[in-house]
Amino acid sequence: MLVCFSVDALSSGNSDDVVTGMASAPVLCIDGPSGSGKGTISRAVARTLGWHFLDSGALYRVLGLAAVQQNLDLSDEMTLEVLAREAHIRFFEREIDDPRVLLNDVDVTEVIRTEAVAAAASRVSVFAKVRAALLQKQRDLCQPPGLVADGRDMGTVVFPQAGLKIFLEASVNERAQRRYKQLLHNGNPASLPDLLQDLADRDFRDRTRAASPLIPADDAIVIDSTDMSIESVFSTVLAHAKQRGFVPELETARASC
Repeated sequence: MLVCFSVDALSSGNSDDVVTGMASAPVLCIDGPSGSGKGTISRAVARTLGWHFLDSGALYRVLGLAAVQQNLDLSDEMTLEVLAREAHIRFFEREIDDPRVLLNDVDVTEVIRTEAVAAAASRVSVFAKVRAALLQKQRDLCQPPGLVADGRDMGTVVFPQAGLKIFLEASVNERAQRRYKQLLHNGNPASLPDLLQDLADRDFRDRTRAASPLIPADDAIVIDSTDMSIESVFSTVLAHAKQRGFVPELETARASC
């Protein structure tokens, strides 16, 4: 069950409920760098549990795209904060396993997955005011029966009281290879050296930024997926979810990635 929501239409909510551990539904966070497999795993786990799914990275990608489209200065924090608060963004599932993203009523699902937009997203996401503008809007998605949150600071900042926090790692070489194969499979041109450099640069920005740096939460379970298959990572995450009581015993046999 992938949630359909409009980012600019969400209520202000009460962040204290989440911070103090009184969230309205259980939360499973999956954080990690780009290419670690967290998106694929998060979506599969959400589908298996029948929970809502938050792709926080898509929010920053849409903002990066909007900033580029409007020729905004990607180093102007104040202007980007206004954009983060005013951009009309909608997420919905057109068909099963086909989530779509709309920016000002225009479908940008494919566009935001390009490397250029990813680079812009990495730049706009470093600013504290931009992240603060999106914080409560992400927390508002914590609704029954539960939420699987995919991102870089889900377990450390957005949902610090989550019942289970996973941090997926993988070597930068492996992540570049994965992205390279994915781009070629989709018919897009790709340069492995360029991808490797882009990921290294993005990692540096994400891990060293002052606002919500990419680090595992103190209570996160770190999984290195470098030499693991998607199926193996999925099974490992689901096993941890089962230990926390997120997966009913009778449903485990039907879980699939």
